Amino acid sequence: MDSIGVHDEPVGRSAESSFPSSSEPGGLSPVLGHGARVLPAVTVDTYNEELRDEEGFVGDRASGRAFRAILDDWRERVASSLDEDPFGDTPTSEISKSRLEKVLAGTDTVAAGLVHTAIEEFAHELATVVQRFLRLEGWQETERIVIGGGLSSSHIGQLAMGRAQVLLAGEGTSIELIPIGHHPDEAGLIGAAQLAPSWVLAGHDAILAADIGGTNLRVGIVELGMKKGDVSKAAVWKMLHWRHRDDGPTRDQAVARLAEMTDSLVQRAIDAKLKLAPFMGIACPGFIDGRGAILNGGQNLPGNWQEDGFNLVSALAGRLPRIHGHEPVVLIHNDAVVQGLSELPQLKDVFRWGVLTIGTGLGNARFTNRLHG
Repeated sequence: MDSIGVHDEPVGRSAESSFPSSSEPGGLSPVLGHGARVLPAVTVDTYNEELRDEEGFVGDRASGRAFRAILDDWRERVASSLDEDPFGDTPTSEISKSRLEKVLAGTDTVAAGLVHTAIEEFAHELATVVQRFLRLEGWQETERIVIGGGLSSSHIGQLAMGRAQVLLAGEGTSIELIPIGHHPDEAGLIGAAQLAPSWVLAGHDAILAADIGGTNLRVGIVELGMKKGDVSKAAVWKMLHWRHRDDGPTRDQAVARLAEMTDSLVQRAIDAKLKLAPFMGIACPGFIDGRGAILNGGQNLPGNWQEDGFNLVSALAGRLPRIHGHEPVVLIHNDAVVQGLSELPQLKDVFRWGVLTIGTGLGNARFTNRLHG
């Protein structure tokens, strides 16, 4: 692996810089607010760190798009040398993960070797990115990193993850990389159950949740399975999915579609006599301030979500259906934070842990458990 000689310049913001400490003796009390640093079970030490080097954002080297770019580069090399491309005329962007996995297990040794080579190069990039995060002050003493995002659920992603951990171990970096337990499509919804204190959720069966990404928008109903304030059994009951990148909507069209999807799900919950809490957790890329505005990191969303004066909570006001006579309280947090929170029940044996989500970009967050052991 290439040695790290480039200075890492974090241009994201630590969550701690925006949220005042509570006056509660001996610690902090959970905050019910957008982008909150102190949550019921964890402290969010930092998130949405945007490291730069001379080539741009370091995280872009370990994104889903980066893997595709690496694969595309190796396809061109093989085609120019062997006068053949194992994938024919199919654009790299249109080759599904399932097809790549079939190639890995297939009898075409050149095609399998091509995919293996792309995985190996991507693993080197992932290992380098992990090292750079671990050098940040907010990531010091991290014991385990959960790898989420769409690539993490594939055999390809898990091979890259395992190879990256081996490379890190070979350089003396002791860190455990594990794939996220829930399917990534659901993790960004399930984690919303960890955003609100149990008293907000008490007496209800489920909550609304949304996950807004650079390619997809998902809205779902998350059953809490709550017992004595514990939501570790939370699971997606119903989910609607829209691949907005295919449609190229404006920001206002995307907000309207989000409201429509939410209304449809609320009607389903009413029909099923599911008692919804008047609460909705929304995950989206970027650094979220206390008003629910996206300050940076939302460049992949449809339209300009970072425009001064735009606020998703305000944009949704009056568009969401009332629940048991109440307008739902909307709480917004970073998508990597929310996806990471879905894994919280399985991470009680460590104290400091992080999450990297390999999607359109590379999301990131680091946590310290408040309830350890």
